[in-house]
Amino acid sequence: MALRIVAARPDPAIVRLPWSTPLEEWGEEFVVPLPRGLSRHVVRTVRLGERVYAVKETQEPIAFREYQMLRDLQRIGLPSVLPQGVVTGRVDKDGEPLPAALLTQHLQFSLPYRSLFTHGARRTSLPQLVDALVVLLVRLHLTDFYWGDVSLSNVLFRRSAGELAAYLVDAETGELKSTLSPALREHDLTVACENVFAELLDLQASRAIDDVDPWEVVELLRTRYSELWDELTGSESFSADDIWRIEARIERLNDLGFDVEELDIVTDIDGDEVRIQPRVVELGHHRRELQSLTGLDVEDNQARRLLNDIAAFQASRDLGREDRTLVAARWMSEVYEPVIAMVPLDQRGKLEPPEFFHEVLEHRWYLSEQAGHHVRIKVAAEDYIVTQLHARRDEAIAVDPEADDLEA
Repeated sequence: MALRIVAARPDPAIVRLPWSTPLEEWGEEFVVPLPRGLSRHVVRTVRLGERVYAVKETQEPIAFREYQMLRDLQRIGLPSVLPQGVVTGRVDKDGEPLPAALLTQHLQFSLPYRSLFTHGARRTSLPQLVDALVVLLVRLHLTDFYWGDVSLSNVLFRRSAGELAAYLVDAETGELKSTLSPALREHDLTVACENVFAELLDLQASRAIDDVDPWEVVELLRTRYSELWDELTGSESFSADDIWRIEARIERLNDLGFDVEELDIVTDIDGDEVRIQPRVVELGHHRRELQSLTGLDVEDNQARRLLNDIAAFQASRDLGREDRTLVAARWMSEVYEPVIAMVPLDQRGKLEPPEFFHEVLEHRWYLSEQAGHHVRIKVAAEDYIVTQLHARRDEAIAVDPEADDLEA
């Protein structure tokens, strides 16, 4: 049987991987000791030159189906891991067939939920975890995607200005529908609650967290989902005299990080009553605004924080009449880039540059409170690197080969 590799972004180095060896037997020559979440499949993280991939053994039809589904999710701009390819026709040294393998690119600076707690997260972080999962699930549902296996284990998390952003990892059971029915949305939500409940019990059993009521967390998940879904899709009616409420609704959605791409506005026969309902919304309002100003592509919460700092820079330099693009260019060259350049080379795997900048802003506020006066950002960055960054665990390259190295 001939080895066959189907790849959207061909990497010739993939051929050199030991495909005739079962994945669980791959050695340190290829395997990177990055944290992994729970999985029903054998999964390994491998390094090929400058690139890092996740390799999952599964059945050939399932591998191709998930590969195509992840490509579809990427095409419509949903947060998911990037599919690299499918390898089939594997046989061992005795000629016995081996499972097919799905390759996805490793999501830099991401962690499975269990590793968040081994990296310092506490029970107070659970609302952030829930919110990130809810935002991901709502975004998927808005595009008529039925997940079928919603869980924390099937998500990777990245830090985003003190919050978390969630990325779909496992699309094996997913399906893009022409229209997603309320029944399927409810089923996804029920599955999410059941899986999260079990995962919290598992965290408690392993003593990763204490004093947590899984029922309360599950209720929070349901409540946050309903609130966000209603805000993004619900209709509201008002008199024609209150037409300002259209702009207010759009501003509320922008504050949540969503852009309104289509709004359904209906009036009664006399024009006395107006009903509005968002029809198409998309997360990334702040992200797109920052990218247009600076070229930086960051998480939405990070973008919101950086935009606020650009506004503060504009006010402090009395640049209120300057074009925002020019202000942003000055902020990049005078503030952001010099601060990022201060990170020592051996510390750059600990935080993404935008997250490091956010942490420095937080640290500057803390130092200013202590000192009773404004502290310059470069001073804050120097102090943060010495007192905080050196103590952080590396999130881009694993330092603990046994950290959360779990499989079902």
